[in-house]
Amino acid sequence: MSHVIWRRRSLLLAAMAAVAKPPVSLAAVDPLRGSARVTIALAARQSLYQLPLTLAEHLGYFRQAGISVEWLAHESGAKALGSVLQGQADVVAGAFEHLFGLQHKGLNYQAFVQMGRTPQVSLGVASRLELRSVMGLKGARLGITSLDSSTHWMACQWLLQHGLLPEDVVFVEVGSSTAVVDALRNGVIDALCNPDPVMYWLEQKNEIRVMGEARTLMSTRKLMGGQVPGACLLAKTDFLQRQSDVAQALTDAIVHALKWLQTAGLTDILKTVPAHHWLGDRAIYLGAFEKLRESYALDGLISGDAVLNAWRAHARLPNALSSARLPLERTYTNTFAAKSKTRFAA
Repeated sequence: MSHVIWRRRSLLLAAMAAVAKPPVSLAAVDPLRGSARVTIALAARQSLYQLPLTLAEHLGYFRQAGISVEWLAHESGAKALGSVLQGQADVVAGAFEHLFGLQHKGLNYQAFVQMGRTPQVSLGVASRLELRSVMGLKGARLGITSLDSSTHWMACQWLLQHGLLPEDVVFVEVGSSTAVVDALRNGVIDALCNPDPVMYWLEQKNEIRVMGEARTLMSTRKLMGGQVPGACLLAKTDFLQRQSDVAQALTDAIVHALKWLQTAGLTDILKTVPAHHWLGDRAIYLGAFEKLRESYALDGLISGDAVLNAWRAHARLPNALSSARLPLERTYTNTFAAKSKTRFAA
């Protein structure tokens, strides 16, 4: 990659390492509602990647669990994680792989409930380029949410799978909002890696040709060599210990939503998800959901085998972390999800 990109990566890792003291927890009791208040940082707030959170909110499951959630929205997972490291939020909803970098720097964070079983992103090339393979991307401008985010790592995986190196393309940070559509249309980028429904919408509008996707379990196994964890809730281990009741309430709400999702019909989805999440086309939104339906977690539990496989895949990336095995068992806990699974028969 370019000098600028790797300089940004170094600055991000340096900032992570600089967080020596645990941030003051933002979780508190809401005096008006009599419930615990917790702040969750996340990217792609209206995407299908965050659907379990959307369902838990609009089905009233957070309220039933006795918590009030405040959302801190960002354009990428890396920026959402940064806000947690800076003490602006208690929890981050994002890719499990963030934990590898955190543990490598000696920062004790854990995933405590799983929302997705695949990365839920796709790689598409602008239709105007008429490229027929990922190999044709050499020298192209590839849009990602930001460096050191899931879209960045997954784009690198597709490049490597087709004989290219990350430095063979120019990564352009475009975020995860609908502004990525303008970036593609205006020629700012030649290709894009992002979550749905944006990618599916662009595909249906014939504005991109999908070259790789990690939506389904099968496509994810093909790319990553096996099962991997997807979106999870991550928090500092100290927070999970001191605010275990809040962590359990969050997990209860997510597992409850996952349980609801297993039997939900398309009409149920439309009734629950706010219309502004649909990108102006409910048929396309439902089509994107159908492609992702199997990718959502069933009970919130995190598989040790999936974590190990995710680490192996992540370690393949050029300039990745030390090849020495991390204490992967410290990257997650199933304490809360196991209780929720029993509670909701998930």
